[in-house]
Amino acid sequence: MALLKGTLDALVLKALSFGPMHGFEIVRWIEQGSGGEFPIEGAALLQALHRLEERRLVTGSWGTTENNRKARYYTVTPAGRAHLRAETAALKSSVAALKTILDAAR
Repeated sequence: MALLKGTLDALVLKALSFGPMHGFEIVRWIEQGSGGEFPIEGAALLQALHRLEERRLVTGSWGTTENNRKARYYTVTPAGRAHLRAETAALKSSVAALKTILDAAR
């Protein structure tokens, strides 16, 4: 299923709320957490990470993976945590409204 516009940023922030991750770890977290319902394209993830970094919602730094590969690790900032709280509330409200409409009997 395709993600609603703006949802990927919130999912990335949620993943990073558990600790620093590199791109592949973020994708794996989202895809496993959604039971495969939300496959993430690499290009879309990179765009989201750049957008979040420009807005200072995440910071990135270079590190080494468990496989001894160089990767950029991202960490959510305090502003990112506040943004995640607001986006989570807005998304939950939108999903509830969508469910109400889809569950309508007539």
